[in-house]
Amino acid sequence: MSFRVECFSSSGDQGDSGDRVDPVKVVAVLQESISLPLEIPSDEEVENIVWSSHLRLATVVPGKEAGPATVMVTNPRYQGRVSFLEPGYSLCISNLSWEDSGLYQAQVNLRTSQMSIMQQYNLLVYRRLSEPHVTVNFEISGVSACNVSLTCSVERAGLDVTYSWISWEHSEDTAHEGPVLSASWRPGDSALSYACKASNPLGSVSSRLIRAGLFCAGPGYPAEKASFCVLAKALLLLLLLGILAAGLWLIRAQKRCKMPQMRELKRSRMRLTKRGKPGPRLA
Repeated sequence: MSFRVECFSSSGDQGDSGDRVDPVKVVAVLQESISLPLEIPSDEEVENIVWSSHLRLATVVPGKEAGPATVMVTNPRYQGRVSFLEPGYSLCISNLSWEDSGLYQAQVNLRTSQMSIMQQYNLLVYRRLSEPHVTVNFEISGVSACNVSLTCSVERAGLDVTYSWISWEHSEDTAHEGPVLSASWRPGDSALSYACKASNPLGSVSSRLIRAGLFCAGPGYPAEKASFCVLAKALLLLLLLGILAAGLWLIRAQKRCKMPQMRELKRSRMRLTKRGKPGPRLA
């Protein structure tokens, strides 16, 4: 990390510093902490350090003979949220808010050389991105084509968010830049898979895969659901056939069990008839 450093005499007459350097850009996370580090020559004795952001924020006077520094926070908005890390007295801000974004300046007044060093920062506060949400809209034109529109968004995204679409069938190459992706699908085409990637200076977050062609199997009826229904009907038919076959086998088994009993009853009746006695009735 490089810093914008300007030196001028303690009398306040700033000389020509040549080409001006932009303030250092520092990226921070909302509701977390950030440190703005100072670069102070090791051979210099510091008289005091004045931190400011729009208004004077705080003044730090280093302690003598390794004693504790004296800190005076003059901006009430930072009370209880700032600390100064020794030995360089870098500014640490906790519980960052959107209002903390902006330009910061540290003026280091040196006692040894009677010079001042100015260091400037541009603090940018962002929210960590949540997983992108994808909305799918599709329109079937006749039987030959289906137009699909995928819209990507992130809840409470904040500033400086960019969107891109990744095609996983093409080695994860970027297929489109922007929050809206339009694609066309025809019967016989492979169902291309896309993922939305949302990015801000803190990093990137990708959505789950969206198979665009699945939404074009029929009006409001994705092909994946259609395939599932066909499979379910086939399984139900097989189950019914199995139940029918089991029922027929059970009826035949019962008949086979009753046949020996009926033969025995007939024989008993014949024997009793020969003796002149009525035989048992058949059930």
